[in-house]
Amino acid sequence: MILYLVAALLVVVALGVAVVAERRRHRGAMPAHRSYDYPRQLHRNDFDRPDTDWIVVVFSSAACTGCGPVIGKAGVLASPHVAVVDCEYQAQRDLHERYGIEGVPTTVVADRDGVVRAGFIGAVSATDLWAAVADLRNPPAVPRVCGGHTDPSTAERLH
Repeated sequence: MILYLVAALLVVVALGVAVVAERRRHRGAMPAHRSYDYPRQLHRNDFDRPDTDWIVVVFSSAACTGCGPVIGKAGVLASPHVAVVDCEYQAQRDLHERYGIEGVPTTVVADRDGVVRAGFIGAVSATDLWAAVADLRNPPAVPRVCGGHTDPSTAERLH
């Protein structure tokens, strides 16, 4: 009988140690990485110059140190055919909420119908942003692809 009590006591102690170890392991765990997304459709009347062919919207915040450079890169694209809008969080919080913006800078390029054709989360290089707008306005004969890979949807059209 004593042997059974000792065995039961050892099982209880082992379970207690396992529970404590598991709690400590989870206490220091980092939260899961959150992924952000950009809107897929804009209501053009929410922004200045809704009649332009293209609109580049930079969702930003005054507290964001990386937003200023992105706004500057986007500003270069302004023309009679391309509207560029800085949608700053404090000034236009309602638009950030309407479009589900959770991280800044978020940059989108939309056509005349408000369909977002390109989007960038975080800092974007001038090369990437400018090339995206240029390609949307005047699509290249052969689409740009990553690392020399052929886009299967265009391979048939090229042959």
